[in-house]
Amino acid sequence: MSAFTNGGAAPNATSAMTSLVLDAPATALMDLETRTTVADHHDLRLWLRLLACTIRIEHQVRDRLRREFETTLPRFDLMAQLERHPDGLRMSELSRRLMVSGGNVTGITDQLEREHLVVRIFDPADRRVVAVKLTATGLARFRDMAARHERWIIELLAGLDQTDKLGMFELLQKLKAHVTTLATALPGSDSAGS
Repeated sequence: MSAFTNGGAAPNATSAMTSLVLDAPATALMDLETRTTVADHHDLRLWLRLLACTIRIEHQVRDRLRREFETTLPRFDLMAQLERHPDGLRMSELSRRLMVSGGNVTGITDQLEREHLVVRIFDPADRRVVAVKLTATGLARFRDMAARHERWIIELLAGLDQTDKLGMFELLQKLKAHVTTLATALPGSDSAGS
């Protein structure tokens, strides 16, 4: 039996994951990996394990940001980009770095600006060019969230010892380089992702 039983087509990972989590008993945490069997190709099982770990960690981070800071991961990510660039970034550059549409960046920026966490800066030579930067309040808020975020990640990865982490880091770098090479070799490919 395949991990994907809907005629061989891979489901949308987000919708499938949401469905599995919502339909799961309270005591069991379901994910895409739980649908595999030993008969499934080892590479498929490995990929689903990587995806399951990523989704679980991301879920924890999203939940903690919401509970402790009443914010979202996309807002945190946008502020993280701005913290690295104190003079601000153009909206188009934020969109590229976050790998989301300009409309998404505009919506998040609108929210953060209403809360006085960011400010828009218009280019005097071309008013169509808009940059965004953190305000002093935004920078202080982000640094508080970032410090907590770091502690959460350390806690979430505490099940691995330092040797495990270093080995995994090297293996994932090798995988990332291979996938990047394949992605850039594809006709019409303009990006290998992050």
